[in-house]
Amino acid sequence: MAVSKLIELIGNSTVGWEDAARHALTGASKSLHGISSMEVVSWTAKVAEGEIVEYTALVKIAFVVD
Repeated sequence: MAVSKLIELIGNSTVGWEDAARHALTGASKSLHGISSMEVVSWTAKVAEGEIVEYTALVKIAFVVD
């Protein structure tokens, strides 16, 4: 029987929210093994002069503990 751990991460992107979530997963994959799922908790953005300048995705990532 496997035990999983859940962590929260924030990904950023200047392209879009989906890209921000992908960045969070890519960053987590560099040090975590056995990632089994990801949930997007919220989407936010930084705005400057009436335009979105940075997209942010808060995600929860589950991974199997060795």
